[in-house]
Amino acid sequence: MSIDHAPSTDSATEVATAAASGANATERFTSDKQAAANTPPERVSALARQVISAVHDTIREHKVTYDEYNALKAWLINVGQTGEWPLFLDVWVEHVVEEVAGETREGSKGTIEGPYYVPNAPELGSAAILPTRDGEQGTPLLFQGQVTSVDGSPLPHAVIEIWHADSDGFYSQFAPGIPEWNLRGTVTADDQGQFWIHTMKPAPYQIPTDGACGNLISAAGWHPWRPAHLHLKVAAAGHQQITTQLYFPGDAHNDDDVANAVKPELILDPREVDGGQEVTYNFVLDKA
Repeated sequence: MSIDHAPSTDSATEVATAAASGANATERFTSDKQAAANTPPERVSALARQVISAVHDTIREHKVTYDEYNALKAWLINVGQTGEWPLFLDVWVEHVVEEVAGETREGSKGTIEGPYYVPNAPELGSAAILPTRDGEQGTPLLFQGQVTSVDGSPLPHAVIEIWHADSDGFYSQFAPGIPEWNLRGTVTADDQGQFWIHTMKPAPYQIPTDGACGNLISAAGWHPWRPAHLHLKVAAAGHQQITTQLYFPGDAHNDDDVANAVKPELILDPREVDGGQEVTYNFVLDKA
């Protein structure tokens, strides 16, 4: 096993996707997320012991050598140095945490948040146009729908946060040269829980490959692709917030998403309209 450091590069795009994106994701996590400081010691002990035991079992089963162990050690150090822990954990671990968190929830399916969420995006009303650059590339998309409770009743003034990559696969605030809130917004549904969002259809993209996570992908012979998707958080008073992603049919990586986040219920059914696409998707929230 060899997980080499990626060669240096002068490409601003590549630097942004790994080193800069990793640092931004780490900084964002430490500022926005609260650690579970009140986790009882016995819970910490049980979880830590089982994870460590699983590592021990893997070493014994596969007769891991010192060279392989040292390669892993060097790679783990590199993940920290490049700030890619949020990327690593969100791509390869979070989907299972989400699966456990949502196993008793009724209503719409959730999936991973990923490392590129930013809170407090601009409020845009119920009929929204996401911020874009002049000449923003991509296919115009109208994303519309309604937010209801599991009993079918509309949820007035539900809050929909939406963010997604551009047509090159880059997220604002995680790549240089993109306006701060590009393709990000907070939408408040109307009195009937309805919303209309005008944006640009995102493209499939590779997760950053010029850093530690890319080294793992290369060493393991995996691929780094995520299918095109919209990220959303949907919340309403008295109901459980849902975090999800919505995907487009026909994408080559819907069946082998590197992040294992695609679910059949989350694939959209867009229709062609003059100048773009239109899609309707209704969110159903479980009661709190």
